[in-house]
Amino acid sequence: MSQNIRIPVYQPWLCGNEERYVLDCLRSNWISSKGPYIAAFEERFATTIGVRHAISVCNGTVALHVALAALGIGSGDEVIVPTFTYIAPVNAIVYCGATPVFVDSEPRTWQLDPNDVYRRITPRTKAIVAVHLYGHPAEMNALSSLAREHGLFLIEDCAEAFGARYHGKHVGTFGDIATFSFYGNKTITTGEGGMVVTNDDMLAERVHRLKGQGLAPYREYWHDIVGYNYRMTNIAAAIGLAQLENAERFLHRKRAIAKLYQHLLAGTVLEFQQEAPDTEHAWWMVSVLTPTAHDRDALRTELRRAGIETRPTFYPVHTMPMYSQRYERHRTAESLGLRGINLPSYPALTDDQIEEICHIITKAVERIPREHHQHHCSSTLAPTQ
Repeated sequence: MSQNIRIPVYQPWLCGNEERYVLDCLRSNWISSKGPYIAAFEERFATTIGVRHAISVCNGTVALHVALAALGIGSGDEVIVPTFTYIAPVNAIVYCGATPVFVDSEPRTWQLDPNDVYRRITPRTKAIVAVHLYGHPAEMNALSSLAREHGLFLIEDCAEAFGARYHGKHVGTFGDIATFSFYGNKTITTGEGGMVVTNDDMLAERVHRLKGQGLAPYREYWHDIVGYNYRMTNIAAAIGLAQLENAERFLHRKRAIAKLYQHLLAGTVLEFQQEAPDTEHAWWMVSVLTPTAHDRDALRTELRRAGIETRPTFYPVHTMPMYSQRYERHRTAESLGLRGINLPSYPALTDDQIEEICHIITKAVERIPREHHQHHCSSTLAPTQ
């Protein structure tokens, strides 16, 4: 982190048993991928979100890879994925030799648009990846119906959405398989780490074998499939267990942070990611849209001068060099990617700090010309092409 940054965009909150559990690992010599904290973390995580199986891995990207591999996704298959996302789910599709098919976003919740998903289904489509972006659930009823109707697998990428709920149920419990990330900037962290969850016994067994070098369960040191070394360490699981013990505290504080931002910035030209009915946003990142890309860059510069770190929303993946060979337009995603800012959102952020941030933002956006505001109102609902 830059030395002049006083308020980072995110940092972990290590306020519980993290140190005690890690020291226990060190003193017991169980520091690698065996040890009691791995099973304890997996079991508590499965119970917390309400699934039968939770399988720990070393990061969220490999969680996606092993989930897709367990489903048999491979060469010749198409996998539908939002273009407005962090790049990991798209790369994981390519790791498997499959082809990502990009879909646009809904303008209010920023989640993948089920109508565009329907338009992109072909005879080669094998799966849909629903990314719960920035902590808001995707429209799971519509996506589940499409998956059933067309015989497709449904994968949930919950990397940013631990604690989010859709119609009262935790995200990660709707698809065939789901993945989580525990990187240092996630709601709960293990430093680096991830989890694959499923209610399907056979899929769980496939994930276990794939993440552990393809080791056969019936003979010692016998490998009967090509697997990977994607295991989590006992130390990482120890941190994760301590974090999980405080998860409700983190989520409660993050929701309060989002509400305070919304209250203090009400009446400005900024637009928040909207929470759909019957959903519970986990507010991993509190994010706002400015009227134009120029306004976004100017606002970020103003905050940076004050020692406040922000980051841009994700650039749509279809615009990146390795995925832009075929010309596509996804106008809502492009607009969101150019105009969005992630504000400081970590749970230890104080109300005084949020008030300072909002004071700077309010003064800065007062200078945005009225014609930019008019552009903002019309561009938000740009149609998909």
